[in-house]
Amino acid sequence: MLRPDLDWSAGGGLFYWTVDFLADRLSDPEAAAYLREISRENLGSLWLAELPPGARAQAVELLRDQLVPAGDRDLPGGEGKAAVLDRLRELAEMAGRLG
Repeated sequence: MLRPDLDWSAGGGLFYWTVDFLADRLSDPEAAAYLREISRENLGSLWLAELPPGARAQAVELLRDQLVPAGDRDLPGGEGKAAVLDRLRELAEMAGRLG
């Protein structure tokens, strides 16, 4: 959940890949640990508002600017990759609306 009126939904694998993507890149160690816990425990949701303001701003930048290129580079190829990248683009565009 980016904000109450801006929600992105994805299947488990893509959701957890996205959470891990953020955890691996956030400079705030506590926020990164929180995200890793979400992934490790299969908690299934993330509200960006739960992150400290600095980590939240960084997460928005990462989603907006680096998510799609990372997905294109790191996710396995195949028949469904274009659809997966479209889902990531949707999230990146939502993040772009935030700043």
